[in-house]
Amino acid sequence: MNLKIRLAVMNFLEFAVWGAYLTCMGNYLGSAGLGAQISWFYAIQGIVSIFMPTIMGIVADKYIQPQRLLGICHLLAGAAMLCCWWMGMQAGFGNELPNKGAFIAMYTISVAFFMPTIALSNTAAFTILKNNGLDTVKDFPPIRVLGTVGFIATMWFVNCAVWDDGFFFTLSNNAHKFQYTYMQFFVSGFLSIVLFAYCFLLPECKVEKKANASLAETLGLNAFKLFKTKKMALFFIFSALLGMCLQVTNGYAGPFITSFKGSTDALVASSFAANNATLLSSISQVSEALCILLIPFFLKRFGIKGVMLMSMFAWVFRFGLFGVGNPAMPGVILFILSCIVYGVAFDFFNVSGGIFVDQVCEPSIKASAQGLFMLMTNGIGATIGTLAAGAIVNHYCTWQGDYLVGDWQTCWFIFASFALVVGVTFALVFNPGKQAK
Repeated sequence: MNLKIRLAVMNFLEFAVWGAYLTCMGNYLGSAGLGAQISWFYAIQGIVSIFMPTIMGIVADKYIQPQRLLGICHLLAGAAMLCCWWMGMQAGFGNELPNKGAFIAMYTISVAFFMPTIALSNTAAFTILKNNGLDTVKDFPPIRVLGTVGFIATMWFVNCAVWDDGFFFTLSNNAHKFQYTYMQFFVSGFLSIVLFAYCFLLPECKVEKKANASLAETLGLNAFKLFKTKKMALFFIFSALLGMCLQVTNGYAGPFITSFKGSTDALVASSFAANNATLLSSISQVSEALCILLIPFFLKRFGIKGVMLMSMFAWVFRFGLFGVGNPAMPGVILFILSCIVYGVAFDFFNVSGGIFVDQVCEPSIKASAQGLFMLMTNGIGATIGTLAAGAIVNHYCTWQGDYLVGDWQTCWFIFASFALVVGVTFALVFNPGKQAK
């Protein structure tokens, strides 16, 4: 098989594992008696992202080939995720989990070993491409796009797949969609095991002996000296502030859209969007894939600061459009626009931010600086933001049966106001200088 196709399959499976549950997990947690803890399930991803990628990166650098460590991590993550599925199946459809602590523990283990695989899959792909004389700048982006395709594919699958008694797909009235049940964890765990086996079919990435480095350099701590520079300190602070927006809609867009199924308005309750929240949310990932291709043009035209500002104000529209829309026509158009805007909100800061770090940092700390950028956004920022969003949602909304209902509009407007304040402040105080143009 062509080498690039093999790596594309690896990326497809990597993100398909995540897409199976990331945007629809909240619906199941509500029916399993864990609705009040939704924010913690997403915050856990941020917490483990603070230290697990670094630990596994050190292991891959010194002891185990990255493609093999990628497989081992997926074996452990998949096994733990299948335990979550098994506990859900033992409890039964629509029933509370009898041992919530064990479920949370298994989920935490799964996420702890999954999050490092995002970096490991990139490391393996880059190494294999270089070892075979290929250009990473030219050849990697099409490979990486297949990851987003995999994420979308499993979102669509769990949205449409239904389950009745036993391992059978059915369209009977008693069937349950995967997006509302523990079956989403089975899909994720199964794909992780498949990727574990597939990783051992990939070409070798031999571990190279590197010169001795200090403990601070090994852990990437030397990048923290960038905080001594006002420009970089402001950049990382705003990275954390914007990172607070990252997981809000992943955690709550599904329960929010699904809550309209409990509406007294029959037209709203029976609408396609209310009954296919995961499918509707997948528009966000389609937009994300397309917006990646637009970044070079916008960077050249508007510069780093302009592109970052577009991202920040896109978050305002992402949240605000949810606040004023509904699943029925014409309100569903606002939901769709919110999903389209997500591509700008997510990509334009994450990708352009990485480019900014690469431009302004000296070569000796570029890798550590990129790790610090991820720590501030997906680690500290996403964790704090998710927990804060959970507190707001739990204050204004409550679970009534399978639906999280309440004053959703106020929640979305609070999130939009936060993003607006961050964007305006960023525009006033941040000056990247000529180096970032």
